[in-house]
Amino acid sequence: MEHQIIKKLSIIVPAFNEAGTIKQVLEKISSVKLIGEITTEIIVINDCSNDATQEQVENFKVGHPAMDLVLFNQPKNMGKGAAIQRGIGLASGDYIVVQDADLEYDPQEYNLLLKPAVDGFADVVYGSRFMGGNPHRILFFWHSIGNKILTFISNMFTGLNLTDMETGYKLIRADILKSIKLKEKRFGFEPEVTAKLARVPGIRIYEIGISYYGRTFNEGKKINWKDGFRAIICVFRYNLFS
Repeated sequence: MEHQIIKKLSIIVPAFNEAGTIKQVLEKISSVKLIGEITTEIIVINDCSNDATQEQVENFKVGHPAMDLVLFNQPKNMGKGAAIQRGIGLASGDYIVVQDADLEYDPQEYNLLLKPAVDGFADVVYGSRFMGGNPHRILFFWHSIGNKILTFISNMFTGLNLTDMETGYKLIRADILKSIKLKEKRFGFEPEVTAKLARVPGIRIYEIGISYYGRTFNEGKKINWKDGFRAIICVFRYNLFS
């Protein structure tokens, strides 16, 4: 398999009220040196935050004039899925990855995701929180059970054998992602995109272990049981009725 020439990685950062962490996330992204001399563009979608998220990003941009950083402010709060869709539309890279604005995922691991793509094997790489020897913060039992159930149901329909369908780290070839019509505006992006990627003829999906530094609700985690229930509905909707 020949090495694939990937010139640019588009990093979409959906952000809603992340003033406490957005600057650290952007600093972590800016410090990453990608394999194969791949360059980055960062697309921050501010989902009409009512804290200082916008100001933090603008200040960071001023302090890092050499960085390819775009800030797009949503006109109203539209949800994470809508923010990601906006970012996909603005992306100009060869591959796209979503980076949550909290500190749960480590940008230094982009290279783990990129390697199977650069080596010419993968169109899509999922970063799994449930495989490999990387550090994982031990948090909620029912969350992990919920994730495993969602992944299991998703796999039943898609025929994939993923360990972590709900992972926030999915590296996807830009032309494939741009060709998919996405509908979910809030937290249904993961099951929807998985269902639709699985139907792309000849697509090559890989999975690799990543670390995970989860947050508690007190630390600002936004997902709850209602989002899990919504995700189950999305698994059925986009696998059976779409």
